[in-house]
Amino acid sequence: MTGEFPDAATLSAQVLATPRAGRRRLVALAGPPASGKSTLAQNLADLLDAGGCPAQVVPMDGFHLDNRILENRGMLARKGAPETFDMQGFLHLVTRLHDETEVFHPVFDRTRDIAVAGAGRIGSDCDTVVIEGNYLLFDAPGWRDLAGHWDLSIRLNLPDEVLRARLIDRWVTHGLSPSQAAERAARNDLPNAARVNAAKLPANIEI
Repeated sequence: MTGEFPDAATLSAQVLATPRAGRRRLVALAGPPASGKSTLAQNLADLLDAGGCPAQVVPMDGFHLDNRILENRGMLARKGAPETFDMQGFLHLVTRLHDETEVFHPVFDRTRDIAVAGAGRIGSDCDTVVIEGNYLLFDAPGWRDLAGHWDLSIRLNLPDEVLRARLIDRWVTHGLSPSQAAERAARNDLPNAARVNAAKLPANIEI
């Protein structure tokens, strides 16, 4: 399916119609930073939950490597690039989410810019997990192994000029000047988005 940005109600109906491979349905919501993934993922989970299908969101951001590790590797300025995540740890979590009764996962605290271990919990009553992140459909070593775990995959696509404007607004909101925000978007976020766009795996739904 390809089309305009649908409302969460339309997507929730498509999620409910999707069969699952394990005890939980795993829905991947992929897209570049500032594409609206987090908001859509939470709206979708809330609708599913309200409709009697217990659902939770798991962001990939909990698997950011710690700033001290990135600094030691000279990669702090590239935080958010694929190699700045614990990809194998994330893959292990996704594997566990299929069938394990209770699963704890790290959560990224944006205020402190740090991942907090064991801060999220998926309980036995959870039917559907909406997993959101930049690299869920990235055709690169390790990352491509995620694709076989998705019962349903959704990708958000934005024109470059819209993405750039949103990224600048995001960094200004975080306290950067407009020029600093534009530089940060150009140095890191936009190259990461282009990198995924050049090596993207197919999605069940393209928006």
